[in-house]
Amino acid sequence: MNIANIIAEELKIKRSQVEKTINLIDEGNTIPFIARYRKEVTGNLSDEVLRNLSERLTYLRNLDQRKQEVKTSIENQGKWTDELALELEKALTLAEVEDIYRPYKQKKKTRASVAKQKGLEPLAQNILEQTDKKNIYELAKEFITDEVKNEEEAIQGAKDIIAEIISDDPYFRKKIKSLYYREGTIETAAAKDEKSPYEMYYEFSEKISTIPSHRILAINRGEKEEFLKVKINKNIEKIIKIISDKIIKSQGERADLLKEAIEDSWARLIEPSIDREIHSDLTEKADKQAIAVFGKNAKQLLLGAPLKGLTVLGFDPAYRTGCKLAVIDETGKVLDTGVVYPTEPQNDIEGSKKELIRLITKDNINMIAIGNGTASRESELFVSDTIKELKEKTGIDVYYTIVSEAGASVYSASKLATEEYPELNVSLRGAISIARRLQDPLAEFVKIDPKAIGIGQYQHDVNQKQLSESLSGVVEDAVNEVGVDINTATSSLLSYVSGINSGIAKNIVKYRDENGKFKERKELLKVPKLGKTAYEQCAGFVRIPDGKNPLEITAVHPESYKVAEKLLSSIGYKKEDILDKEKLKELKNKLGAINIEKTAKDLEVGEMTLKDIISELCKPGRDPREDMPKPILRSDVLKFEDLKDGMILTGTVRNITDFGAFVDVGVKHDGLVHISELSDKFVRKSSDVVSIGDIVKVKVIGIDFEKQKVKLSMKDIKE
Repeated sequence: MNIANIIAEELKIKRSQVEKTINLIDEGNTIPFIARYRKEVTGNLSDEVLRNLSERLTYLRNLDQRKQEVKTSIENQGKWTDELALELEKALTLAEVEDIYRPYKQKKKTRASVAKQKGLEPLAQNILEQTDKKNIYELAKEFITDEVKNEEEAIQGAKDIIAEIISDDPYFRKKIKSLYYREGTIETAAAKDEKSPYEMYYEFSEKISTIPSHRILAINRGEKEEFLKVKINKNIEKIIKIISDKIIKSQGERADLLKEAIEDSWARLIEPSIDREIHSDLTEKADKQAIAVFGKNAKQLLLGAPLKGLTVLGFDPAYRTGCKLAVIDETGKVLDTGVVYPTEPQNDIEGSKKELIRLITKDNINMIAIGNGTASRESELFVSDTIKELKEKTGIDVYYTIVSEAGASVYSASKLATEEYPELNVSLRGAISIARRLQDPLAEFVKIDPKAIGIGQYQHDVNQKQLSESLSGVVEDAVNEVGVDINTATSSLLSYVSGINSGIAKNIVKYRDENGKFKERKELLKVPKLGKTAYEQCAGFVRIPDGKNPLEITAVHPESYKVAEKLLSSIGYKKEDILDKEKLKELKNKLGAINIEKTAKDLEVGEMTLKDIISELCKPGRDPREDMPKPILRSDVLKFEDLKDGMILTGTVRNITDFGAFVDVGVKHDGLVHISELSDKFVRKSSDVVSIGDIVKVKVIGIDFEKQKVKLSMKDIKE
C-alpha cells in the first residue's frame, strides 16, 4: 500500500508534498511549526490540510499494520493465497480488511462450528458443489453418529455450515453493503406516546445515501433516550438474488437446501451484522462531520477579537443565589468582587442598583459583560435600566454585551481556578471568567475543556476521544496563529504553544516567577526540560515585548533573524526601526517595493519565507485578531414581546451547525437562521456563509411565543 499516493489523491495535492510532510512529522515537528516555518518544504500547505494529512497518515499506518497482522494469522493457518494477497492490498478501510479476515478468524462457539466438530463439513461441501447426483438423504445417512442422530440433523448441520460460509464471504458483504447505500432507507417511529424533542422523527424515513449527519446524531440520541425505534429498510429480494445467483448452479434437492441456507444466512447472520455495520459507519461519518463543525466553530470563537484597554465588570446572572460581580482592570487583575440580588426571589432592584453604580464610579468601569445563562435576560434588563439612569444623572457612558458563559462553571470548580484565585469562592470565579473572556477570549477559553465551550452540534454524543484530539489541535492552531506573550501567559495558554507540553509550561512560569521577565527568546533554553528541539518548535510563536531584540515581538523565527537583518540593512534600516512609528511608515513602502524573487536569491532564502518575514516586519506586535468582528455593545434591551414579523435586527452569530446558524439578537434565546435562509444562493455548508462572532443583519420571519423561539432570515434584507 502506497500511503503517500493515497493521501495525495484524497487531499488533491502532490505526492512530493505528502512525502516531505511525512518526513517532517516523523522528525517530531508540530503541525503549527510545519505550517508556519516549513512552507517551502510542504509547498505552503495550510494547518487544516496538514492536520487532515496527519490524521490520514495515522489511519493508513494503522491499516497497514492490521493488514500485516491478518496476513500473518492466515499464513499461520496455512491458508494464504495470491488471491487473498491481492484482495488485502486493494482494501482501503479497516472494515474491508476485517471482512476479508472474517472466514479465517477464530470464532466463539457457533452452530456452524458445532456442526464442523460433528464432522459435517464434507456434507456441506457436497451440497455447495451441486455435482453429486446421489440422493442427499441417502448421503446424509453416512454422517449419522452418536452426536448426529438422523439424516435431518446431518442436513441441518450442513446448512448451518453453508450459512456461515455465505455470511463470511467478503464478496457478498461488499455487494450487500453497496445495495444498502444505494437503495436503503433509515426509518424511525415513536417508541412511546409522549411529547419530546424528537417528534419530527415519530414517522420519518430518509435514504441512507442522503441523510445528513445531524439527523443521524439526533436519531441516535432519540433511540438512546428510548423515544424512537429505528430500523433500516432494504430490498431483501435483491439481496437474496445476489447470493442465489452466485451460489445456486442447479435445480433439485440440493438447490432447495441451498435456498433455505441462504435465507437463514441472511436473516440470522448477515442482516443483523450489516445493519450494525451500516449504523456504525453512518455514526462514524456523522461524528467526523460534527467534530469538524465543532472544531471550526471553536477556532472562530478562540480567535474572537479581544477588547483591550478596558475595565470590565463580569456579571454572572442567577436567581436565588444572587448575581455575582467581578471587576477586572485592563491587565486582567481583579479589582473588586460582590453579589447583588436584582432577580427573583429577592428582587432587590434598588439595593442592587446602588452597588452597581458604586462599582462603576469607583473603578471607572467602561464595559459590563453579562453571562448568557440562567436569568441572563432579567439581568440584562436590570443592567440596561441602571446604566440608562446613570447616564441621565451623570452623563457617564457604560455599555454592556452578552458573553457566552459556556464552561465558566467548569473552569470555576477546576484545579486551575483554585490555584489562580485560592481566596475566592467558586461562584465569583465564574464572573471573573466571563469578564476576562471579553477582554481576551483566547487566553480565557484555553483554560476550559474545549468540549465544555458549548458550540457545534451533539458534542456529547460523538466519539469523545476523537473530539478531544481534534479540539486540542484546533486550540493549538489558534494559539500559535496569534502568538503568546511569554511574560504574561498562563501555563494553560503556554501548554498549547508548539513544542511546549504542560510540564514545560509550568517550568516556564516558575522560571519567570523566580528570575523575572524574559528579555529574549533564547533565555527559554535555561528553562528546565526545554531543550533545543522544543526551542526550535516554540521560539517563533512566543513574543517578548520590551525585550532586547525588536524582532521578538514578531513571528520571525530565530533561524531567520540574520535574513531579516540583512533585508533591513539592504534598504538602509536597522531592526530597531520597526519600533519607530514614523520610520515604520517609510519602511513598509520600501519593503512593499522589493523584488521578491531577486531578493530571495540574494539572501539565500525561500520566497515564501521572505514574504512572511516582510509581512511581520510591516506589522510588528500586531494581533491578527484585530481584524475579527468586535462584540455588539448595547445600552438598551430588546424584549421578546417587542419582536414583530419583518423586523430587521443586528445580531451576533453564536453557533453554527449543519442545518443553520444561531444568532443572538438580544432576546432570551438565540434565533435560528435555517441553512435555506442564509443566502439567496444555494448553500452547501452553513460555515461557507457565516462564522462564529460575525455581526449580521437578520429579518424576523417567524415567532413562537409559547416556546420563546424566533426564526430568522438573512435573505432579501432591505433596510
